[in-house]
Amino acid sequence: MNYEEESIYNLIPKVSEPPPKPPKHESKFSTPVREEHRKNKQLNKTMGPAKVAVNEPKKFLKKHEKEPKLPDKSSFVYPDEERRRPPVPKYTEKPVMGLRSNKNFITNNAVENIMSVPKKPAAKFADTKDGKINDLEPSGLVPKYLKKKDYGKTPAYLVQRKEDIEQAQKEYDEYIKENMRRGAMNCLSNEERQAIIDGLKRNWEEIHHQYQGLSVVTDTAPKKNRKERMEAEMNQLERDIELLEKHSHVYIANNYFGGY
Repeated sequence: MNYEEESIYNLIPKVSEPPPKPPKHESKFSTPVREEHRKNKQLNKTMGPAKVAVNEPKKFLKKHEKEPKLPDKSSFVYPDEERRRPPVPKYTEKPVMGLRSNKNFITNNAVENIMSVPKKPAAKFADTKDGKINDLEPSGLVPKYLKKKDYGKTPAYLVQRKEDIEQAQKEYDEYIKENMRRGAMNCLSNEERQAIIDGLKRNWEEIHHQYQGLSVVTDTAPKKNRKERMEAEMNQLERDIELLEKHSHVYIANNYFGGY
């Protein structure tokens, strides 16, 4: 380490001198430019051209002459005029209605609401304590008979009933054959059965004709008894006719007609 010599003059602060500035830059084109400017400066010292075109006295500047002229006024047309809808009619205009109806929509709506059946709410269930609701139909809680193992099969009781009916019919047919073999009964032919039906209908018509001729007022016991007797006979004939028309095969026991 180097230390200056100890002196009292070192206690006086020294004045710092700024460093010298570098030389100013000077362009190499400054001299030609300065000479060219001085050379052309003498050309514009006149009062303009010698002859200037002067306007005629009638062509003086008038009021609003230099204002820009606007184009002629024309009606405004939208670019999409063909696709635009017609304007809304004013309150003073009466637009022509195409279709008119005398229907009272207020009354009709009231009647429909009164006569309508309320819609049934959809079946739902809640499976959480917070009450989360889900549809009941796809949950599996509703029985689906389509998924049962015996779906589409005839129930056992119907099968048993059908077998009982067939067995009873078979026993009945055997009973008829046995009686017919022994000659205990005979079967009426279609001609005989139809002849019996026609005779019963003629009897009914005769009784009905007599019934129509009865007195309207049944104020005596004989009139009342006769009317009740004729009604009972007609009812019995109707039951017999229905019985013969219902069955195509009619069997008659031989001893019914005294050894037929």
